[in-house]
Amino acid sequence: MLAAELSAEELERYARHIVLREVGGPGQAALRRARVLVVGAGGLGAPALLYLAAAGVGTLGVIDDDVVALSNLQRQVIHGTTELGTPKVESAAAAIRRLNPHVAVEQHGFRLNAQNALELIKDYDVVADGSDNFTTRYLVADACYFAKKPLVTAALGTFDATLTTIRAHERGSDGRPNPTYRCLFPEPPPPGTVPACAEAGILGALAGVIGSMVALEVIREIVGFGENLVGRLVMFDARAVRFETLSYGWDPANPLSGEQPTIHDLSIHQ
Repeated sequence: MLAAELSAEELERYARHIVLREVGGPGQAALRRARVLVVGAGGLGAPALLYLAAAGVGTLGVIDDDVVALSNLQRQVIHGTTELGTPKVESAAAAIRRLNPHVAVEQHGFRLNAQNALELIKDYDVVADGSDNFTTRYLVADACYFAKKPLVTAALGTFDATLTTIRAHERGSDGRPNPTYRCLFPEPPPPGTVPACAEAGILGALAGVIGSMVALEVIREIVGFGENLVGRLVMFDARAVRFETLSYGWDPANPLSGEQPTIHDLSIHQ
């Protein structure tokens, strides 16, 4: 099966994966078949896309409606100075093709919204959310629930970050529903209480650390090794270089998958 799916060049390219017992030929073939959507080609999406491409994910979708700006380049390593003013999806696609021509790139140069989210997400196996605002994070999480897709979601602060995996459409080994994003964060903070990146600043290398972890978690979701982050929130403090993990569970009162749900579609996001 492996020989039929991977060319001789790919076998050499991914040799360090294939010799890993946890990945091997079957795992690499699974990566080759996988379709991953990355929301945002910014600080988190940039390193995630590069490492997913390097790992041999067969199809990468990238959605972003922004263009490359000079202030992006301090952390958005998939773009370069020569791409200033270029749509980020085009710049990202070009970088991916340079890195690994075996990866197909699907460009979505528009903003995700309640009207297009389900139609877009349904065509992918895993979604990685690297967006920079709460509106998009909640939309992506709700859409993945309705589309029954696993979601790897991360967020950056100035010197801190979080990462978790959501499989809210499934049940855990105890028979209880897996938690939703809304079980972890019931409501977004009031507008204006969390300063944007342009106001507060952000440590560029922090985006690289967490974006790479997003790619790692997506790879683990596809290949199926180790313990995933469902029900576990990884928190990273860059000042102390310290990781902590918080466990969380399904909230019966959550409005999406709770005992009396009030969110039945994406119209709440309109």
